[in-house]
Amino acid sequence: MSSSTIDRLGDPGATRAGGRDLALALAGLIGAGAVLRAFTTAGIAQVQDFLLVFGSLLIEAIPFVLLGALVSATIEVFVPPSAFEKIGRLPGPLQLPAAGFAGMAFPVCECGSVPVARRLVAKGLAPSAAVTFMLAAPIVNPVVLASTFIAYRGRPTQWTMVLGRAGLGLLAAMAVGWVISRQSSVDFLKERPGDADEHHHEDGSRTAAFFGHVSNDFLFMGKFLVMGAAVAASLQTFVPQSVVGSVAGTPVIDLLAMMLLAFLLSLCSESDAFVAASFVQFSVGAQLAFLVSGPMLDTKLAFLYTGTFSRGFFRTVLVVVAAVTLAGALWIEVFFG
Repeated sequence: MSSSTIDRLGDPGATRAGGRDLALALAGLIGAGAVLRAFTTAGIAQVQDFLLVFGSLLIEAIPFVLLGALVSATIEVFVPPSAFEKIGRLPGPLQLPAAGFAGMAFPVCECGSVPVARRLVAKGLAPSAAVTFMLAAPIVNPVVLASTFIAYRGRPTQWTMVLGRAGLGLLAAMAVGWVISRQSSVDFLKERPGDADEHHHEDGSRTAAFFGHVSNDFLFMGKFLVMGAAVAASLQTFVPQSVVGSVAGTPVIDLLAMMLLAFLLSLCSESDAFVAASFVQFSVGAQLAFLVSGPMLDTKLAFLYTGTFSRGFFRTVLVVVAAVTLAGALWIEVFFG
């Protein structure tokens, strides 16, 4: 035995750390055994159902999260800001629809669209057009629409959910852009340290930057997916169906409940359709309200909005998106519910 090994073994700190690790491991084993022992046969079956729902949601959604991270990193590293400048040269009435439809060509998630919108405003694009793009892109981009199509495959409402999500998302995004255009654009962006510095990727570092963005985006979005899948699986498994059914069967309340759930879960738009589709007790309109409001309004975006844009911006998005989504979802229930 080497002297370094003897020194480590004789180190009181190492001994205490080893003792803590052993105690924690034993406590975990005892706790897990106690929980499993306390479960009845019905309880074990519920845990199995939870793991089945949780695992299936992750397996279906993870490829789309990875694809979204790849696309977002490609735009960040390889697409120049000048690609968006053509929107600013369009006549005023056409800028908002063009900015909304631009999201189909630049598929970014909701977190990635915020810095993109900030860069566009800093480059001189009208705030209303930049905001319209920011809100529409996470909903109308092909990755998200493809994930919605697959999440609802085999259901009669498949195309209703895909087209309804795209149409209502565009409408809500343009409505917010129109309200922003009626307000003063002075000091629309908050000043942050380093705003004057432009980030350029040298040719030799682009590959490293690309994979760095992919890993960061995938890990960031993946943790919200895991949390969302766990909550969805818990609601489907452990909450009595009578409670869920009472909310799901109440007009208007079911829409508001799903919008609130979307805000709290903070899911990535590339994967939220799989979570929404698991709430089979809720109506088409309620699931659609979840899918439209979530990419525009959630807890993580609330912090991003308040830290990026001027005071009152988050309140404007909250009021307009909630109102348009609620009205649109109600009418879709009338025709397709």
